[in-house]
Amino acid sequence: MKGLRILTGAMAITLLTAAAAFAAEPGHELPWGNFAARVATFASVIGIIWYAAGKKIVGFFSGRRTGIEQELVDLETRKTKARKDLADVEQRIANIEAERQSILAEYRAQGERIKDAIIAKAETTAAQITTQAAKTAETEVKQAVEQMRAEMAELVVSAAEQMLAEKLSKDDHEKLIDKYLTKVVLN
Repeated sequence: MKGLRILTGAMAITLLTAAAAFAAEPGHELPWGNFAARVATFASVIGIIWYAAGKKIVGFFSGRRTGIEQELVDLETRKTKARKDLADVEQRIANIEAERQSILAEYRAQGERIKDAIIAKAETTAAQITTQAAKTAETEVKQAVEQMRAEMAELVVSAAEQMLAEKLSKDDHEKLIDKYLTKVVLN
């Protein structure tokens, strides 16, 4: 009913304004009979439309109003959510530098640990190689000394035999052999 009252008032104001404008011109008179018939026809058409579709029209506009209000509420909710998301993103962006520094520090520390482990392993390996080389050198020196002793002994024996062969006679040679065989047998 409120909508009907508003529509009727708007129509009355429009008609009165049109009538006043038409009557304001000099020499023109408003044909009131014709005008009244037209207003009555217009009012009856509006009444029929109102009677037939008034509730639907009111429902459409009130539903539209409710829909617009709901859209505004939804938009406000999305706006609030977008602001919150923006604040979260800005916070993450602010934390990226700190996180990057933390990751770099962790990788540097890990690199230092790996470097220390590699150095320690290299030192251990070098010590093992040095020890092995010392043992090998010692063994080779012992073998060389033994070989030199054996060669010297052979040379001494050979030289002694040669000297004895030159200085000893056959009888002296047999006496010397008997003397040493006796010592070997007694010992």
